[in-house]
Formats: sequence, structure tokens, C-alpha cells
Amino acid sequence: MKKTYLVTGGFGFIGANFIRYILDNRKDVDIINIDSITYAANPENLAGYTKNYRFYKADIADKQALSKIFNENKIDFVINFAAESHVDRSILEPSIFTRTNVEGTLNLLELSMKHKVEKFLQISTDEVYGSLGGAGKFTEETPLSPRSPYSASKAAADMLVMSFFHTYNMPVLITRCSNNYGPYQFPEKLIPLTIINALNDKEIPLYGDGKNVRDWIHVLDHVKGICLVLEKGDFGEVYNIGGNAETKNIDIIIYILDKLNKPHSLIKYVKDRLGHDRRYAMDFSKINKNMGFLPEYFLEKGLDDTIDWYVNNENWWRKILSGDYKEYYKKMYENR
Repeated sequence: MKKTYLVTGGFGFIGANFIRYILDNRKDVDIINIDSITYAANPENLAGYTKNYRFYKADIADKQALSKIFNENKIDFVINFAAESHVDRSILEPSIFTRTNVEGTLNLLELSMKHKVEKFLQISTDEVYGSLGGAGKFTEETPLSPRSPYSASKAAADMLVMSFFHTYNMPVLITRCSNNYGPYQFPEKLIPLTIINALNDKEIPLYGDGKNVRDWIHVLDHVKGICLVLEKGDFGEVYNIGGNAETKNIDIIIYILDKLNKPHSLIKYVKDRLGHDRRYAMDFSKINKNMGFLPEYFLEKGLDDTIDWYVNNENWWRKILSGDYKEYYKKMYENR
């Protein structure tokens, strides 16, 4: 029987890649995409997709608008990608993150429960666990210890989701993923920012000493992990999704510069981010053991493909490098 997925934040980086993957590979799914089209959303990410697909412009923090969509459609699954997600922006304007990430998630939970949605999947982040020191990796049992307004808002949303499971027996799932990269990622993030600045022979800002470590996962590996959790996950459970690719930020930048034959002198060290987490690493043995998940992209292959995508899709990112983003970039990096 055909299912209807309500996907929030579907014009964003991960949401758009999820929708593209589902529509390219599943004929038994209809997609409803809700997006408020903020600065990081781009309708061009889903250009050409019309079959089994509908879009509503709405903010998940606007419960009245959401109620109308739920009333007009029979929704089977809710997958909540919608979030303010950039740490630097959360330091500048934390209230926006609480409104979208906490209040918006609560609205979705209440409406999903009212309309008896079969599954509710919250897309979360490894950043809710805080910062790792030394050896070890985050497991699903690692206590939440967020250190930025962004990660605190995501941790609060996760706790709301779990409260609906324990209080109302609502069919919820949570995935927490490491740093994503790949096509259609907004240029404020490390990898696309590095690629685009290098292509334009511009300085590449690097926080602190550049030795902060992240576990990187290609967005299509993340999407496939999400699909496994939707299909096989147990309600009330959290599933870490990792890429098994811990790498220092400086090494990511150097790899990209070398691939593009650009000098390392483009690297500009800037004052470190407030509360900058030193290391993230994900133990994803639970989803591996229970569902057979393994990332398919090795980091070098994934980076090579991503570099090629940005080289070959200059029109996509050229349109973005204007207006508000220019002002934000200047505020964040040029005077540090």
C-alpha cells in the first residue's frame, strides 16, 4: 500500500537529498515537502521533481499552518529534517533556534499524535552529545551534554520526542548523525565553503588551530541509514549513524586545496568559535548490528565526488553567494 511521507525542511541539504533518493528509488511513496524557505533552503535542489511530490510553504513553528496541512492530507510517516542548524548563527541569534528546533518539533509531535501518524522520525545530530576528549566514541547511551545554543535546542527536541514515546506511547524514532557532506550543501559549511573559496582564490577561514576532529559521512550514506531506521527501527530507540571517517578540519582543507591545485597559503587562521567542540566520533555498531548499515563512501572518494559536483554546478552556488549570505560571511570571518 502506498505511503505518504511528510518531510519537513525538504529544500535543505539533507532533506532534499532524502527526497531525491526516495523519489528516484521508490514508486510506493508520495512525498509532501514542508519548508519555510529560509536562507539555507533552495527550491532548485528539487527542480524537476513533480511526480508523487507536493510542496507546502510553511513554518513548523506555525501550528495553524501545520494543522491545515495535516487536515488536508492522510500522512503516514513524518520525517523531521527542519532545523536551524549552523552553530555560528545560533551564537548570534539563539532565540530563532529555540523557536524552530524546539517549538516546531513540539507542534509536529502534537499534530502527528492527533492524526495517528504511523511513524515519527526525528533527525538529530551528534552535537547533542557534546565534545569528546581522548579515545572513545559517542554511543546511544552517551549522556546529552550540548555546548552551543544550536545543539542545546536539538537536545531539547530529542527529549521532547522521547517524552511523547514514554508518556503517550507514540511511535517515534531518533537518528543522530555525524557531519554530512555532499551535493547541494549550503556554502556556510566547511567543505563547500572550502571548495568554493578555493575555486575563487579566496582565503579559507579556519577556526583555532584547525585540529578539531569530526566524523564525516556522505549525505547519501546518511539517507540510506535513515531509510533503514524507517523500515526496521524499534520505536522509542535512538540510532547513531556515522561515517567511520574521523578527520581534522585542517586535513580536510588541505585535501581539497591539493585536489584543486591551490596553494595552502589560502588558509587563514581565525579566532576560535565560542564553545568549539574539540572532537566528535560516532559508534554506529547498533544500526550496523541490527540493520546491516555500513557507509559505502570512503572519505577520499566522497570528497572527490563532492569537489566535482561543485566544480560542475557553478550556477547553483553562484546564485547563493549574494545578499544576506555575503553580509553574514563578512560578520563571521572578515574581522576575526
